[in-house]
Amino acid sequence: MSLPPPLPLSEAWARLLDAAEPLGAEEVPAEQAVGRYLAGDLHARRTQPAADLSAMDGYAIRAGDERGPWTVVGDSAAGHPYPHEPAPGEAVRLSTGALMPPGTALVLVQENASRAGASLSLNGAGAPSPAHIRRTGFDFRAGDVVLPAGIRIGAGQLAAAISAGHGVLTVGRLPRVAILDSGDELASDPAMCLAHQIPASNGAMLAAMCAPLAASVTRIGPVADEPAALASALGQAREADVLVTSGGVSVGDHDLVRPALETWSATIDFWRVAIKPGKPLLVARRGEQWILGLPGNPVSSYVTAFLFVLPLLRRLAGASRESALSAALTAPLAGALPATGNRREFVRAQLDPGGSLVPLGQQDSSALATLAVANALIDRATGSPAAAPGDTASFYWLPNGGIA
Repeated sequence: MSLPPPLPLSEAWARLLDAAEPLGAEEVPAEQAVGRYLAGDLHARRTQPAADLSAMDGYAIRAGDERGPWTVVGDSAAGHPYPHEPAPGEAVRLSTGALMPPGTALVLVQENASRAGASLSLNGAGAPSPAHIRRTGFDFRAGDVVLPAGIRIGAGQLAAAISAGHGVLTVGRLPRVAILDSGDELASDPAMCLAHQIPASNGAMLAAMCAPLAASVTRIGPVADEPAALASALGQAREADVLVTSGGVSVGDHDLVRPALETWSATIDFWRVAIKPGKPLLVARRGEQWILGLPGNPVSSYVTAFLFVLPLLRRLAGASRESALSAALTAPLAGALPATGNRREFVRAQLDPGGSLVPLGQQDSSALATLAVANALIDRATGSPAAAPGDTASFYWLPNGGIA
């Protein structure tokens, strides 16, 4: 069998994300949009702040009336404005966030004031200033783009959207995901695992990674290495927007997923990527459905899910092409790394409290104990020379074990 040459990672990413398009949009209450991607630019429906506000506790003073003394004639509190214009020589007590009274243009901060009853004067520490006023529209004005299309809604974006007058947001539709793990060696009950078996952990791992980016995640399997069993399992996934398989995509006698997909009328876009771990990755389409075949070794399955499945789900859910991929960071190495070969390598590591990357010792693609303690994935280019402690390395942060 003549095998296709593995694709460089950058080319594989381009082929995947250039072909992927958002699935569509739907309106949801703003507070239910957290974790979703905005389907279009969000324009402010109101100006924030809508009027000049005090940024400090203190006193509102008229322009040209900076020297005092003054008589305090009222209070302006947040949500309870003082409605009258003070006369020269008069001041209004302010709380932070209060509306500036009509005709006032300066704030005497509380720390710079001396007050006895209604009598107010300077204490010598500073004069009234316009610097402590939050001007109308300094945050945004009605019509401004507050959030761009494709941004993921988090706590800060939610606050901005609500402040801009939006109680409902239009976000990308989340994909429906089916996860199928196959292999005669897989035991569905981890407490009943014979010597020739291993617990079927990949399906649960992949479901946990996908769940925050999916409308639903359906688990199928473990499925036996038999064409009829695989055909039946694939039939259960026909309604999914994305089918993720684990195992059976390499070139062994029992690797039957690729021929099963071809029998199922799936068209393979590419197979094999020049990465370590994870070279046997497969990407296919069946109509509008995306199919990603991941290797069965658990770390290979994890790495390829992180590099391909999660970016695809982000893009389908409405992320911009650029933000679908995880952002690469840099940090110094705390340990040495050997030279790389003809594949781009991803090394499990810990980012220590001092900000250095500690490569973990066991890098076998079946070693889950190493994966469980890793919070970083070092990215080493093809043909990289050996790296020494202190050298700068590129890495991906794995918050919550890489769950999106």
